[in-house]
Amino acid sequence: MSTPAAGREDLKSTTYEFFILAISILSIVNLALELVVQYRSQSWYLILFIDAALTLIFLADFTYRLTTAPTKWWYLRHGGGVFDFLGCLPGLRIFRLFRILRAVRIIRRLGGPRVFRELREGFASGTLYLVVFVGIFVLEFVGLAELWFEEDAPGANITTGGDALWWGYVTATTVGYGDQFPVTTGGRIAGLVMLTVGVALFATFSGFLANTFLSAKKEPSEPAPARRRPARRPAQGRAAPRRATAGDCCTSRPPRRA
Repeated sequence: MSTPAAGREDLKSTTYEFFILAISILSIVNLALELVVQYRSQSWYLILFIDAALTLIFLADFTYRLTTAPTKWWYLRHGGGVFDFLGCLPGLRIFRLFRILRAVRIIRRLGGPRVFRELREGFASGTLYLVVFVGIFVLEFVGLAELWFEEDAPGANITTGGDALWWGYVTATTVGYGDQFPVTTGGRIAGLVMLTVGVALFATFSGFLANTFLSAKKEPSEPAPARRRPARRPAQGRAAPRRATAGDCCTSRPPRRA
C-alpha cells in the first residue's frame, strides 16, 4: 500500500531536488574530467578534492532521505535508496546517474506550472542552494584555470591542487591572506573572476540571512483579559443599604398631614 509521500517518490522539495540534480550532474562531469586530465596531476587532485566534498553532500542526502522516508524499507527497495547509497561510495560514482534520472522523472511528473509555482514559493531556500552550488562550481573551475596558468610559471606559488583551492576560497571570501597569489596575467584574470563571483555570492548569502531574520512572522499577541474590579464591602458597624424593590411602592405609608 503506497502512501502519499511514496506517490511523489519521496520528493522533499522542488528547490532541494534541483540542487541535488545540479550536484549530481557536476559529479558526473568530474568523473569524465578525471579520465581526461593526466592521472595524479595537480588538476586531477583538485577534481578529486571537489568530488570528495560532493560525496559528503550525497551521503548527507542519503541519510536525510532515509530518516524522513515514510518507511525505510520502501525507500531502500522502491525509492532508489540502494542506488543512492552505492553512489556515495568512491568507486561506484557512476550510480549517481540514477539520482539524475529520478530528479528528472519527478520534475516531469509534477509539470512545468507546478514546478515554477513551487520554485517561487521556495525562493529563499532556492537562493541558498544556488549559492552553495555556484560556489562549488566556481571554486573548482576557476581553480583549474589558475593551475593551468600558474603551475609551471617561474616564481609561482600556486602549484598544487590544494594551493588553488585555498587561494580560491580566501579570495572568494575577500579575506586575502596574501600567502598565495597569481603571478601571471591569466592567473590574475582568473583571480578577478573569483573576486567578482565571491563578492556576489557572499552578498547574496548575507541578504538571505538578513531576510530570514527580518521576515520571521510574529504571531499576533492576544489582548490581555479585562481586570474585574472587586466588589465593595460595607464598612464595619454599618448595615449594608437595602435595595428598593417593586413592593416598596405599595407598602410605603403616605405622609402625614400637618
